[in-house]
Amino acid sequence: MKNTHIQSEATLDTITGSPSKLLSLLIDIKYLLKGKVLVANVLPVFTSYWLALYFTSESFIDNWGLFLLTMIGSTLVISGALILNNWYEVDLDKKMVRTQKRPTVTGNFSLKSVLWSGIITSIIGLVMMFFTTFEAALYSFLGWFFYVVLYTFWSKRRYTWNTIIGSVSGAFTPLIGWAAITQANHIVPIVMFCILFIWQIPHTLAITLKRLEDYTRAGVPMLPVVYGVPVTIRQNLIYIVTLLPLPFFLIVSLGWFFTIFAIALTIGWIILAIKGPRAKDLKKWAQANLRYSLIYLILLSFVMILLTSPIMNS
Repeated sequence: MKNTHIQSEATLDTITGSPSKLLSLLIDIKYLLKGKVLVANVLPVFTSYWLALYFTSESFIDNWGLFLLTMIGSTLVISGALILNNWYEVDLDKKMVRTQKRPTVTGNFSLKSVLWSGIITSIIGLVMMFFTTFEAALYSFLGWFFYVVLYTFWSKRRYTWNTIIGSVSGAFTPLIGWAAITQANHIVPIVMFCILFIWQIPHTLAITLKRLEDYTRAGVPMLPVVYGVPVTIRQNLIYIVTLLPLPFFLIVSLGWFFTIFAIALTIGWIILAIKGPRAKDLKKWAQANLRYSLIYLILLSFVMILLTSPIMNS
């Protein structure tokens, strides 16, 4: 009876343990891929792909295969870049509270396996993108190169303007989606590039202000670490203000509703940013800015898609 009881417990552990291990693996992958960062980069690819279909009068159904190639390929390229970033920055991540759950820090994934995962994922993604268009593949590679080589390997540990280089990387995403359908020499993807480039700077500054102790402890030369909080708050406001005129360039393409909506969103962010110097709780204010930046990107993308959907144009 005793042996039977032990065997029953072992069987139960096996049954209940497998989902637990699977869940743990999925959580590790989520932290390795920086889940929110991945989504924030893939969303503009989808948005610009959708817009390119609209402006070229192409059917989504007729381009379903191309859509899958573009989305899977670009997601793999972005994922590969993020994995390589985690592999290279493991020494910094060990010093920061916000990165303690990454599998490179916990040891759940070996650094060798992470390195090879990043390389293989990047290569597969780029090969897939070459089956879309050369231009889309080129933008995918440039985004990867800026993030992995120029940002992660070169500038992040040396210069405060590493944020600007990282922002260039993310700004290529709308060009990728658009170029999969047609050449990205249209005002819409160009303005989207500019919006994404500028948007990422206050988005990143909000993270650094929220986690200032982490970056200081790790010795990463982010703007508030080197030049202080007041300078960072001013820079944050300046970059948000520079978003203000960009929607005007899309009046002809997307109409007055989008322009007014985008300007209103930006004004709301400016009002929040102005409160920075008088904020009693810096972390709370930085968190509010971070949350607003994500809402800003999601709503802007959603309205772009909605205004160019068949329902709105039937």
